[in-house]
Amino acid sequence: MTQLKYILSKIQLPEQSVKNTIALLNEDCTIPFISRYRKERTGNLDEVQIERIVKFRDEYEILEKRKKTVLKALEEQAVLTAELEHKIGLIQDLSTLEDVYLPFKKSRKTKAEKARQNGLEALAKIIMSQNAKDIDIIAYKYVKGDVASIEDALEGARHIIAEWVNERSDIRHNIRRQLERHAMISTKVVKSKATEEHAQKFRDYFDWEEALSRIPSHRLLAILRAEKEGFIRLKIEIDHDRALDNIERKILKSNNECSEQIEIAIKDAYKRLLLPSLSNEALQIAKDKADESAINVFAKNLRQLLLGSPLGEKRVLAIDPGFRTGCKVVCLDAQGQLKYNETIYPHPPKSDSTGAIKKISSLCDAYKIEAIAIGNGTASRETEALIRKVHFKNDVQVFVVSEAGASIYSASKIAREEFPNYDVTVRGSVSIGRRLQDPLAELVKIDAKSIGVGQYQHDVDQSKLQKQLDVVVENCVNAVGVNINTASKSLLSYVSGIGPKLAENIFNYRNEHGVFQSRTDIKKVPRLGGKAFEQGAAFLRIKDAKNPLDDSAVHPERYVVVSKMAKDLGKSVQELIGNSALLNRIDLKQYCTDTVGLFTLEDIVKELEKPGLDVREQAKVFTFNQNIKTINDLREGQLLPGIVNNITNFGCFVNVGIKESGLIHVSNLSDGFVKDVNEHVSLHQQIIVKVLEVDVPRKRIQLKLHK
Repeated sequence: MTQLKYILSKIQLPEQSVKNTIALLNEDCTIPFISRYRKERTGNLDEVQIERIVKFRDEYEILEKRKKTVLKALEEQAVLTAELEHKIGLIQDLSTLEDVYLPFKKSRKTKAEKARQNGLEALAKIIMSQNAKDIDIIAYKYVKGDVASIEDALEGARHIIAEWVNERSDIRHNIRRQLERHAMISTKVVKSKATEEHAQKFRDYFDWEEALSRIPSHRLLAILRAEKEGFIRLKIEIDHDRALDNIERKILKSNNECSEQIEIAIKDAYKRLLLPSLSNEALQIAKDKADESAINVFAKNLRQLLLGSPLGEKRVLAIDPGFRTGCKVVCLDAQGQLKYNETIYPHPPKSDSTGAIKKISSLCDAYKIEAIAIGNGTASRETEALIRKVHFKNDVQVFVVSEAGASIYSASKIAREEFPNYDVTVRGSVSIGRRLQDPLAELVKIDAKSIGVGQYQHDVDQSKLQKQLDVVVENCVNAVGVNINTASKSLLSYVSGIGPKLAENIFNYRNEHGVFQSRTDIKKVPRLGGKAFEQGAAFLRIKDAKNPLDDSAVHPERYVVVSKMAKDLGKSVQELIGNSALLNRIDLKQYCTDTVGLFTLEDIVKELEKPGLDVREQAKVFTFNQNIKTINDLREGQLLPGIVNNITNFGCFVNVGIKESGLIHVSNLSDGFVKDVNEHVSLHQQIIVKVLEVDVPRKRIQLKLHK
């Protein structure tokens, strides 16, 4: 099967679209570039559809690589026939391939291999013929050497038969199907650990049973973590009698002494070989599905977080709150550059609130501060209350900003390079302020797994998680676009076709030669060739450039088209931009060519209407209930403002202004059935919640979405 046919068997997309997309990928084109600037070739496939093509292309390559390995091994053993090679060529999944290869694998020291070495394979074949009589007399002929008795001979023969049963692909397929449809996962607590404090968060699974096919991803991952930490033991089981009956019907053809031996061998094969192997496989498949679900949740959350509302280029005073160590204060200019830093001590034990208020007031005046960003960690509410007592000369907006991952950034190599002369506390405050100005530009500097917006992210396949998160970051960065003259190396590295090395070259070139005046200047960056320019230029923006298209998402390769549109209207390109009346007069069909179609032309006109439009909403001020400071202040029935700070498959967590986040279970998001939590709430959404239950000892809060 060809790569194209394999992919088409997995997804319902036009063959030509898939074929052209594969060709573009093979030309080292990126997903953001293909989805945005090669719509004619792909038939307007979006990023998600192209990502799926990439996924199945990779699957195909893994399968083909394994097939080559298997074929080579079979050839070396001189057992590869034309029929077997053809059969392997038709296989479309790894498990079937391994089943076919299983009988030919070089055995380690198994019971069956030992029996063969003792010369018992001939006896096993006689028994499997199922027409021999006086089997004990026949078996006696094999009593010699290490085979001390008739029973030893029969047992050895049964071990060989058990291996044959285990290697039959039809039998493995049958049990695999039973596990897929009917397997139950059950758990039992390890009694010696049942009373341990850490075990209590898993107590729901001390005695649990559920269909493996229906278990939610978060529950399976929780069970697997509990097992890994030694608090429970789990089993995967099916109806054993039914499974054995199915095997016996395939093998037993008589009712005699031979069939009695075969029946014993079947039970041994099932219990010792088939069930352990295939139940582990079924559990791994379920784990892979749970991983995929959890990774998708993390990816959705990360996307929403990265595309969070930016305040924009405003002068910001940022505060990293604290009690004993004080509040770290920094002042940033509109581009996020550090202008001043200091520590104030408004809270116990020093309690210098008067001095802190005066200092904040004078700093806001001196640096013409337009907004204040307060970290949401320890002493956040107290600091927010203090700031609201300050009398500002100008209008200053106050925001509470998530600190998640700020400590990771402040101790990172990136932070040390940006602020070599400042300690981690100052860097952390700067990160808080910059997150308000532009969440995307700041969060790309932090390992996404440290941001804390997933579920069981440490339990899933880490390579798959990292790969998916990298795709999300890349898509978000390119959806927004990057100001090449202000972007950090981290942000530049995610631009289509750029990567870490070219990002560093761009950064260094900018420092040495000054700001880029045009997109053409980008070609002067060392080692940035034609391919990288093609892939990345349209995502790199240049403010106040001579050519206004340099600050738009119009690709340089299409500037000629825009110039022709303007010329035909008797206007300049500058006069076209933002002029809907002029743009509506353009007959797009007359600009269609073999390479430029309506998809591209419609995108160009849309971009010219609002060039460089940020797809993100602007940040809005939010105020928590000032009477709620700790979990002890919560009461059932209260209606409170809150911000969604994490989304999972089983609901969402909401910050209501205290240390503990409350949970809106999926059943409390709507009166009707909820298929997808994301259809009802989004990350950082401002909502009103109703308090349903408060468990102070366990620090758990149950909420309901109030509409």
